[in-house]
Amino acid sequence: MPPFQIKFMPENRIIEADNGTSLLNAAAKAEIFIKSGCGGKGTCGACKVIVLSGNPLVTGTGNLTPEQISKGFRLACQTLIQGDMTIEVPLESRLQEHQVLMGDVHKGILRESEHDLLEKFGHHPLATKLRISLSVPTLTENTSDLVRLNMELRRVLKTGDKPIHIPLSVLKHLPETLRKSNWDVSVTLTDIDTALTVIHVEPGNDRPPFGLAIDIGTTTVVVYLINLLTGEINDQQGSYNKQAKFGDDVISRIVYAVEDKKHLQEIQKEVLETINGLIDKILVRQSLSNTDICCAMVAGNTTMTQLFLGVDPRYIRLEPYIPTMTSVPSVPAREIGLHMVQEALVHCFPSVASYVGGDIVAGTLVTDLANGEDIILFIDIGTNGEIVLGNQDWLVACACSAGPSFEGGGITFGMRAMPGAIERVIIDPQTLDVSLKVVNNLLPVGICGSGLVDCMAKLLGAGIIDRAGNFQLGHHSGSKRLRATSDDKEFVLAWAHQAGGNQDVVITENDVKNVIRAKGAIYAGIRSLLNMVAVDIEMISRIVIAGGFGNYLNVHDSVQIGLLPDLEQERFEFIGNSSVKGARLALLSQNAWREAEELGRKMTYVELSVGATFMDEYVSALFLPHTDLALFPSCC
Repeated sequence: MPPFQIKFMPENRIIEADNGTSLLNAAAKAEIFIKSGCGGKGTCGACKVIVLSGNPLVTGTGNLTPEQISKGFRLACQTLIQGDMTIEVPLESRLQEHQVLMGDVHKGILRESEHDLLEKFGHHPLATKLRISLSVPTLTENTSDLVRLNMELRRVLKTGDKPIHIPLSVLKHLPETLRKSNWDVSVTLTDIDTALTVIHVEPGNDRPPFGLAIDIGTTTVVVYLINLLTGEINDQQGSYNKQAKFGDDVISRIVYAVEDKKHLQEIQKEVLETINGLIDKILVRQSLSNTDICCAMVAGNTTMTQLFLGVDPRYIRLEPYIPTMTSVPSVPAREIGLHMVQEALVHCFPSVASYVGGDIVAGTLVTDLANGEDIILFIDIGTNGEIVLGNQDWLVACACSAGPSFEGGGITFGMRAMPGAIERVIIDPQTLDVSLKVVNNLLPVGICGSGLVDCMAKLLGAGIIDRAGNFQLGHHSGSKRLRATSDDKEFVLAWAHQAGGNQDVVITENDVKNVIRAKGAIYAGIRSLLNMVAVDIEMISRIVIAGGFGNYLNVHDSVQIGLLPDLEQERFEFIGNSSVKGARLALLSQNAWREAEELGRKMTYVELSVGATFMDEYVSALFLPHTDLALFPSCC
């Protein structure tokens, strides 16, 4: 059967798709990316599209209302192609460009700058490049090309007894390269503890060696291009992780990866395409070739690391939650298909456990948490909340499932930090008039995590909700914004004529309860860790907050709803994307890389599902800000 033509509107983009292909996959082929929080199971309802023409096979309607169905709405993941079709993808269903957190932020800095940390660890990158001239062979000086190269490298590098290897793939091209370049060559080598390895030989040039620092997040991927000679960030690029179509969270992606033998390869392919797409954009901008990139350092959570390497992740989600590896072997780029020197090594940060991964180890490295007497609390808030507590003498870590609320999942108008997302909310307590700050200053179409935190604090402050998150309809009967529906209560943040989706943007009582559960999990994780090591909150000298969501948090409002501990604002520091910063540091310093490997072994992982401590703390945290108001004196 020949493929069918599928037209996507409003782009007027036409692609060909086979019979039985889901509209979700067809849209991805057309490079129109649709939200799919449940990974194509038909349960989240995020992938709504409008069928303008055609007669597809609909295998499920999920939570679509009869009215929506009558208007042509279908779930893309549950709609299979049987003929030519025309589809409209509404704005609210689209995965648009995120506010990808890449560079430094103005809200706070590390006590030691990254430059100081590099000086402390020593600038000794994991790869190097040098230009050498070899003596021309003669009938009387007739040593082999390989011996000639080795001798000159040893003379220049002063390697002593450290072995120098050269793989067969490089050796095959060595004779021609040496002679065509008139014995003037540039040699790129990986430099690790045990050996030097020649990974590329080319005609002599003075271009510096470059490396990649890569942060593979569940939601976004960030790539830094690092000049290994100077340590400078020459370029950076970020985007959302194309794996998102298989689900918003790691569990959805694990489930998809193990459902079919082909799925693991498919989900690995998506993240590699994401990374390679970012690399290619950087190379074009910098007028470089992939042979100029001679090493890569990758930081990601445990699941993202295993999926990146194509390693079966199924046992991460099954009790007793054991990953395939915590210390990750370095692999040549050719084995996974990254766009760089094919023999270049790709290093991955070690994990601590199934749910405390290499991104957290990278963050711990760049905060220098393990090298001082002060007790520091490091938090990365997302679908999972990863928490590290300790100092130079001890480190403990845990992970708590906060659910998808802070990423926009399970919220009526929830969305990630994309254009059109509400990120700040102000509510007049007298009139209930609302002022909004929206990403890119567009008309609002939904609300992201930082906006939800702001909104919750303002709803509580205005008396619109009580401490349990219940809407107080009787207290504001004169306002049209606060209203009851057939199955819930809601507050209107933006009227339809002020919004970008031609419908009222609201937050419902159920949304509020979901946020309370999410913030309760994070705070319960913090309290559980403190209790287990008998540390009082006042003993913490600083709280370091990392990650995209954490970077946009309002500390005052976060304390007001009980997401963060009630401490002076001076103790809070925002360090942005600590994962990619840690990757850069390890890329540039062998000592830092050794420290990272040691951190992975040093951290003691606390499994919160063992015992009743976490659940007791969680139940107590299901109020605003908390059941025990003595923990939040500034809120009383």
